[in-house]
Amino acid sequence: MYSIILATASKYLLLLLQMFSVFLLFRGHNEPGGGFVGGLVAAAAYALYFIANGIGKAEKLLAVDPLHLISAGLLLAVSSTLPAFAAGRSFMTAIWFDTGISLFGKVGTPLVFDTGVYFLVLGIALKIIFSLAEEDRP
Repeated sequence: MYSIILATASKYLLLLLQMFSVFLLFRGHNEPGGGFVGGLVAAAAYALYFIANGIGKAEKLLAVDPLHLISAGLLLAVSSTLPAFAAGRSFMTAIWFDTGISLFGKVGTPLVFDTGVYFLVLGIALKIIFSLAEEDRP
């Protein structure tokens, strides 16, 4: 059943939930949050949009195959280990880079890893949601 109120609200909630998921991603290194929770919130935003507008519009809005998100997430997570190897340190040791910009401060490999987890969780959750929705299509 189509609801114009839910369809309209889902457009605004999608943007708000995506911004909140990015906030959780960046907050997660020092406080609760991170890539996993941020990815789940972003997937919930697309799930809400799908419920309100249908699977076709949700897939069109995403504009990327969830498998590509999964691949990018795995690539980012694995590549976060390379700076530690290059520096001669042990596996998954955090390496920090000073950006010189006071707004960003230091950026490190934990953020790269969390971003990879974010895309991985987002891709897996959307692949599951979209696959289940495809089964309901006539």
